[in-house]
Amino acid sequence: MNVFRRLLGERQPNGPNGPSRRWIFVPYDQLTDRVGALAQEDPQDLGIVVIESPWKAARRPYHKAKLALVLANLRHFALEQAGRGVAVRHVVTSGPYRDALRSLARELGPLRVMEPAERELRVDLEPLIGDGTLDVVPHDGWLTTPEHFRSSQDGPPWRMDAFYRYVRRETGILMRDGKPEGGKYSFDAQNRKPWNGDPAAPDPPRFPDDPVKDEVVELVETRFSHHPGTLDPGRIPVTKEDAEVLWGWALEECMTHFGPYEDAMSTQSSGLFHTRISPLLNLCRLLPSRVIHDVAELDVPLSSREGFIRQVLGWREFVRHVHRETDGFRNVPAAASPADAPRTHVPWSDGGWSRWSGRTWGAAGDGRHADVPGLEGAADPSALGADADLPVAFWGKPSGLRCLDTVVNDVWAEGWSHHITRLMVLSNLATLLDVSPREVTDWFWVAYLDAFDWVVEPNVLAMGTFGTGELMTTKPYVSGANYINRMSDYCRGCRFEPKRNCPITPLYWAFLGRHEDALRENPRLRLPLASLAKRGATARRRDAIVFERVRDGLARGEEIEPDVVPARK
Repeated sequence: MNVFRRLLGERQPNGPNGPSRRWIFVPYDQLTDRVGALAQEDPQDLGIVVIESPWKAARRPYHKAKLALVLANLRHFALEQAGRGVAVRHVVTSGPYRDALRSLARELGPLRVMEPAERELRVDLEPLIGDGTLDVVPHDGWLTTPEHFRSSQDGPPWRMDAFYRYVRRETGILMRDGKPEGGKYSFDAQNRKPWNGDPAAPDPPRFPDDPVKDEVVELVETRFSHHPGTLDPGRIPVTKEDAEVLWGWALEECMTHFGPYEDAMSTQSSGLFHTRISPLLNLCRLLPSRVIHDVAELDVPLSSREGFIRQVLGWREFVRHVHRETDGFRNVPAAASPADAPRTHVPWSDGGWSRWSGRTWGAAGDGRHADVPGLEGAADPSALGADADLPVAFWGKPSGLRCLDTVVNDVWAEGWSHHITRLMVLSNLATLLDVSPREVTDWFWVAYLDAFDWVVEPNVLAMGTFGTGELMTTKPYVSGANYINRMSDYCRGCRFEPKRNCPITPLYWAFLGRHEDALRENPRLRLPLASLAKRGATARRRDAIVFERVRDGLARGEEIEPDVVPARK
């Protein structure tokens, strides 16, 4: 840490940096001076506390790139604030945040903090809030309030569509004279084109090395060498300037074609026309208010502007409210979901890291949730009773399915993939195999740069795996090979042919067959279930055989071969 400490010392403002200043604790995901006290008050009167906690970083086998992204941005943010005249206390703690902050408060007096987005951090800080050590103020980075959420509908169950329409009307975004631009709120039905290589997909920008990032990369590669993933420093934006470069690239190179190709997937480009800004958005290096304003004013097709804004103003805000309202799905109204009441003290899983690595997570002093009261257990809903282990194919062992192997390789190379590959490849296959929703969620949590509890649990535990039933989604998002073949080029060059012997289609029918009773009353599944009823007994037995062979083969870490699908007689 010699480079960072030296630079911070050089930039620290002269004068008092103790109790005479008003001190703010800035969490790792609030790295902005464009909202809150840092935007509203004189920097000369303020001090900030930033904390690095190796204990926090080691509590899960986080992707190395994720650790580097968070840590390098935190350090650059501290340097930026010192350069503005804000006093900076940088602390490294071997334990939870509460311990470090309590010690600092004895010297500096009570501290302020914008309400943390992550439930995990809120729970960590609860004792300090209760005794007045921390004063919590609203998080000004959000676009909507709990009142917006509750006023938008009479849920639970909750629906994003109702919330999005309500917020559009309340904010006036993409509205003209009280009506939505283009005559409708969503252009999702138009944004489903496959991509054949034209127009060309843009190459994402690479970001320069700097001494602070280099120091962080060395730290991660040494102290966290047993963590998974490839750490490519050029992929990681760490400064305020880097964030502007990425956003400028997104506006210039991506937005025109984002809408039509939003659901497309390709081996030629892991991101196509997706902006890749979600990691920076979730760290507040870019603010949702700013990106929505920029896109709303952009001269690109309305379907692209609306599709992007729906993701940020609609879905991102919606999942945050659902997570907050249910206390991270620990308090799910029984009437809102067909699932049994979630078990809320199931031990946190490592997402299958132990089965893949052959080691036990925590055996070498890795951080444990049980060290902090309130963080010792996870919500574990499973509306359809899924409880299988996640296959080691999700950690990079070849499965033989080109779609799965391509996306998994992209994730471990970049710590990112766009939302359709997350939903319709990764979550789809895990759901078809009856994998535990909790373990799938924990895998996403460690693998993705943008995954924090408030976003990953609604997106995966609730939507991607249907773990909470119809609480916030209307159906399981599952498909056979035809969808993947139509929306991607993954099937070209695969050992399986989508219309002949790809196991994903019989896996789909076997899934519907196993869960037919639980799904029978779902109006959005009437057509698929009617088609299931037309499948003869022989076809259904064949589907079940494929499910058992694929599940068991992947559980053993084997590649799936074409003979997994029995020949028709």
